[in-house]
Parts: sequence; structure tokens; C-alpha cells
Amino acid sequence: MKKYINLFDFKQKVDYKTEVLSGLTVALALVPEAVAFALIAGLSPLTGLYAAFVMGLVTSIFGGRPGMISGATGAVAVVIVTLALSHGPEYVFATVVLAGIIQIVAGFLRLGKLMRLVPHSVIFGFVNGLAIIIFTSQFDQFKDNTGAWLEGESLFVFLGLVFLTMLIIWLLPKLTKVVPASLVAILTIFGLVVALGIDTRTVGDIASIQGGFPPFHLPNIPLTMETLQLIFPYAAIVAGVGLIESLLTLNIIDEITQTRGSGNKEAVAQGVANILSGVFSGMGGCAMIGQSLINTSNGARARLSGIVAAVVLLCFVMFGAGLIEQLPMAALTGLMIMVAIGTFEWTSLRAFNKMPPSDIFVMVVVTLVTIFLHNLALAVLIGVIIASLVFAWDNAKRIRARKHIDDNGVKHYEIYGPLFFGSIAAFNEKFDVQNDPQEVIIDFKESRVVDMSAIEALNKTTERYLKQGKKVHLIHLSADCQKLLKNADKIIDVNVIEDPSYKVVVDSL
Repeated sequence: MKKYINLFDFKQKVDYKTEVLSGLTVALALVPEAVAFALIAGLSPLTGLYAAFVMGLVTSIFGGRPGMISGATGAVAVVIVTLALSHGPEYVFATVVLAGIIQIVAGFLRLGKLMRLVPHSVIFGFVNGLAIIIFTSQFDQFKDNTGAWLEGESLFVFLGLVFLTMLIIWLLPKLTKVVPASLVAILTIFGLVVALGIDTRTVGDIASIQGGFPPFHLPNIPLTMETLQLIFPYAAIVAGVGLIESLLTLNIIDEITQTRGSGNKEAVAQGVANILSGVFSGMGGCAMIGQSLINTSNGARARLSGIVAAVVLLCFVMFGAGLIEQLPMAALTGLMIMVAIGTFEWTSLRAFNKMPPSDIFVMVVVTLVTIFLHNLALAVLIGVIIASLVFAWDNAKRIRARKHIDDNGVKHYEIYGPLFFGSIAAFNEKFDVQNDPQEVIIDFKESRVVDMSAIEALNKTTERYLKQGKKVHLIHLSADCQKLLKNADKIIDVNVIEDPSYKVVVDSL
């Protein structure tokens, strides 16, 4: 087994056979999803396939996470469908270009580090919800072209092929890992269907994928303020959804591979890819967790697999449409069901009774929002807000004050715990202004003044002492706390005693 080194360039040792075979498997799995997402968005199937090619190629070469696959996604399709139906594809292309610009700006501003603020409970909920979506979305494959559920022999044949696909994917790795099990499963089912003349649904029954090289095409829209006002809200949402889904997928692949990708580099690559997608007649997109998991489960770790997947996908469109359209949907359905099973965080269920109730609540809420609203960005945002409120509430209760009077008759209040908007009520209750001596020292050695609410609380506390004719000193304030007080010197006027020997640990990130 070859050792992988230097994650971000082409100097790493690459297992070429694994990368190429995995890329071929991913390309086969990309076809039906790219077509389906384009149809969901009210666009031509080729716009989804072109987006999958451009997004996959650019992010595989320049992205911050080798092995991660990008393409046309349902998250983006849901956002742009209204615009596509009301104003047509030209406005969609322009929206995708603008979304790409926003993502590049986010990358250069290094906003990728904000993913550190996403709690693990939110990631669990997101992943579990996405796994359920991937699983339930396969139900459409059990319907005929009229939308009616398959019955009788057609249903049993389809189910048999799906289960055989899943069995091969599950069993083959236990016997050998020479070739990707998912690729063997697809080719086996394809061979059975062709050899036995089995009548079952194929890729061609969804739509034709025949096309040429993605045509360069600048969006044909009026360059006016009205156009910008129309497309900007859609572009902002596409950019946000794309970044959230891509960076969460990056974190998941990081955990699987025990390596670390670059979120900011990925954000820039996603932006460039969306711009090129918009000018090469694509619907845009972002990272695809399903295809990324297929890729990593096959053992791919380098950029080559994503490049191969994108190039092979384009070859399918240009030269192999007739053959690919004969692929049985049962094989691809079985593959995606196994992806859903592998995506779901089963450990989150085993740890259900061991997790704090607040984390369980956040995980369940994010899962439900992901499933029922299909809005991944909203699900993550809600989860982060709930987790932040719980964190603020817990820290609000942790502020304490040790009290003692020294030999000089000065009373000391040693504060520990953060002083911020949530803890000021408990902070105010610590002081006995009326009965305290003439001089008081408030020691912040184990505390920190965090925000303007905390400054206002200090202001009111000192005012209460001043009205009693008593003096207040503040000591052991960290540099950032002193800066806050200096900036607010018109609001608060207290005696800050500096201690040259005191040093506070400062976060350098």
C-alpha cells in the first residue's frame, strides 16, 4: 500500500489504479444525479452534466480537499428553480457567476475558519439528515415514467437487482480490495441485464445525455441595477449553501481520511468553479457528499480521482451517451442506498444516552430541518444558533466571586467566569455596595470582560459605589479588556490598576 504525503500538491505518491477506477465509478454515479438535479431546477439535463464536469475538474485541481467530489447538487437546484422557471436559464447562469464571486471573496477573507464554530452535534444532525435524504430520494426509482409505483414482476426484478448490487458492494471488500466494489457491482448488474435481456429502467429512461463540449456562453441578460437586485439574493443563498455544504463535506472527509483540508482554499476553488460553470452553460453546484464518500470508500485520496471522474463524465456526454444510457438504474440505486447507509452516523445513536440533552436536541432539530425543508444552510444555521444559546446560558451561570477583606480594610472581589451579556445579572448580585468598606478592588484575573453589555454592567456597578462615596479599582484586566474600556471611556470611568507581572493567555488564532 502506497503512502500518501503532501496533501495539497501533485508530489504525493498516488495509487494510480485506485484513483482511476474510483474516478470511473464516481463518473457513473454522477450521471443520473446531475440529470435529476437539472430537471429539479427546471433546466436542460446538459446544464447539470456540464456543471458536474466543470465543478468537478476545477475543484479537483485547485480545491483544498483532495479526494472530495463537486458537481451539480440538489441544494443549489432547490434555490434556483424559482428563478429558472420565472426568468429562464440565462439569469441562472448569471446568478451562478455572481455566487462564485461571493465565494471567492469569502475565501480571501478566510471565512472558512468559521466552520470551527459548527458543533459536532450539528454535523451529526446534518450528516444523518443528508443520509436519510439520499435514501428516500431513491424511492423515485421505484416508479415508472408515469409516476406510478412499480408492481408485479417489474418491481421484483428491480428489487432483486438493487439487493444484488448492495450485496456485491458489502461482500466484495471482505474478499478483495483490488478493484472498487461499487464499480464491480455496476458492471455486474449491467452485464446481467444485457446478457439476460432483462427489461428494467435505465439511465436513458430519465433523459438523453448526448451533447458536446460545454459551450462558452456569457449570460445574455441586461446589465442593469434591476438585474442585480433580482439575482443577488439568489446568488447570496447559492454561495452560502454551497460553502456550507462544501465545508461540512470537507470536515467529514477529513475525519474519514485522518487528514486536514483547507477550507479557505476550497472556498476560492468553489468560487472559480461556479464562475466557469456559469460561463460554460452549467447550473453551478458545490461538494457532493454522496459521491465524495463513494470516492473515499474506494480508497482514493489524491486529486487524480476527481480529475478522472470529471473527464470521464465529459467523455460519456460527448462519445459514450448511447452506452451510458443503457446502464440499469437499479445498479445506481443500490449504490446510492449503500452510500446512505455509510453516510449515517450510527455512533450518534449509540451515544444517544451519553450525550448532553442540549446536544441531542440540536442533533434532532438539524436532522429534521434537513429532511423536511431540504435546506442544508438553514438546518446548520438553526443548529449553530441553538447550540450558541445553550452555550451562552451555561456560561451565564458560571460567573462567581470570591470575597475577602485584607489587612488594610480593602474588600476584594475575585471574579471568575466570563462577564458578558448573559452573565451580567448574576454579576450585579455579587456586590454588597451599602455594607462594603470605603475601598473595593474587583479582580479579573480569572475572568474576562467580553462585550459592551459587560462594560455597561461595570459602569452601573461603579456608579452605585460612587453614590455611596466609595472608590473602586479594577485589576488584572487582560489587554483586550483594557482596550474595550479605553474605547468606552465616555461610558465608564473607573480606576484601572495595571499589574506588570500579570500576563494573560491570548488566543492567537
